[in-house]
Amino acid sequence: MTARILVVDDIPANVKLLEARLIAEYFEVLTAANGHDALDICDQTQVDVVLLDIMMPGMDGFEVCERLKSNPRTAHIPVVMVTALDQPSDRVRGLKVGADDFLTKPVNDLQLVSRVKSLVRLKTLSDELRIRSQPGLVAELQDPLRLQEGRIEDQAQVLLVDGRATSQERIIKTLKPIADVKATSDPQAAVFDAAENAFDLVIVNGNLEDYDPLRLCSQLRSLERTRMLPVLLVTEQGDEAMIIRALDLGVNDYIVRPVDPNELVARTLTQIRRKRYNDRLRNSVRQTIELAVTDGLTGLHNRRYLDTHLQTLFARAMARGKPLTICITDIDRFKQVNDRYGHDAGDEVLKEFSGRIRSTVRGADLACRYGGEEFVVVMPDTTAAVAQAVAERLRGMIEARPFQLRAGESPLMLTASIGIATLGPGIVTPEQLLKQADLALYEAKNQGRNRVVASAA
Repeated sequence: MTARILVVDDIPANVKLLEARLIAEYFEVLTAANGHDALDICDQTQVDVVLLDIMMPGMDGFEVCERLKSNPRTAHIPVVMVTALDQPSDRVRGLKVGADDFLTKPVNDLQLVSRVKSLVRLKTLSDELRIRSQPGLVAELQDPLRLQEGRIEDQAQVLLVDGRATSQERIIKTLKPIADVKATSDPQAAVFDAAENAFDLVIVNGNLEDYDPLRLCSQLRSLERTRMLPVLLVTEQGDEAMIIRALDLGVNDYIVRPVDPNELVARTLTQIRRKRYNDRLRNSVRQTIELAVTDGLTGLHNRRYLDTHLQTLFARAMARGKPLTICITDIDRFKQVNDRYGHDAGDEVLKEFSGRIRSTVRGADLACRYGGEEFVVVMPDTTAAVAQAVAERLRGMIEARPFQLRAGESPLMLTASIGIATLGPGIVTPEQLLKQADLALYEAKNQGRNRVVASAA
């Protein structure tokens, strides 16, 4: 795993030391001697992780971090504060301005590399989601990881896995202002609970009796339904081996005992906000994909989706020797609807027409808006006779029930013409099959409309 790391420190010896350690792990390293240069580099260059010294003249690390997290262009970059300060109040202050973690001088090599790799994985995921999401959403989120003075939009749901009742009580009490905490001492029950319920965070305390807490973390990362669920590990002071292994397994963050209540709240808030940010990005990606293959007016699949999936269905039918039938249906004299009642009324007719198609075709069929007032239904494993019956049922439904227009307008009686083509000799491409159905539709129009015609080919 490679990435671009920015090291910010006003002492050249410290910069050289961190630079050498990171280059040895094949990271690309940029350096800055002060906060202003660091902000300029992050604003103009792709940076994956910032290692930021706190004690610097002019602008200290806290202010640099706060500016990075308040800028929409840099808010997503993970920041690790590297400092000689090791008081809980300093960590809490750093977390409140958006820091993702801390490394205490002198920096432990294994912890440095493990933490950087963990944050690079996190940023890689977020970057992929940001690229694929709708452009407007990123601008809307802007400052996603900012703690906003400790407030959180909705009460979070936290699962606490802790082997001691007294410890459970302390953590529940600490997190009560920001989260509903469900506690358990059974690791296996916790895995099931996390998979079945919508938690924002799992806190795993390393005090579990006769059970390796890292095995629980590994199980949470291996299950599809909990893979993206943040995990916060509570561990003993100085247990570097467990921390390094936990980060390698994908644990998002850790806190050492004795647990400072303010630090626990700050770290919990950071993980919850990051999860909700990534959840919104994933939802945006899904919506973007749906918009790319869905007709915005009717909600049916669009022609782009048809072109892609018809190829797949056609190849499958050819390979298995199964029937495949296409129906193309067209609203008769639809132009007159637009001319007489307006395009708004025409849109309402199209939406109602697509709803009737959706209610008529079977679950395995693929219904798409082909363009204008034309719709295509692809019927896998369907003979011409069965398709004719389905098409006739649709035609009858269109003719029998009037289309409701705006209030005060009389219901509109419409009909539809349908052309059918079935995979057979001489048809070797999906385009040919679609063309045959289109010719059948043309024939249905020529014969007087409001009828189903099957291709003779």
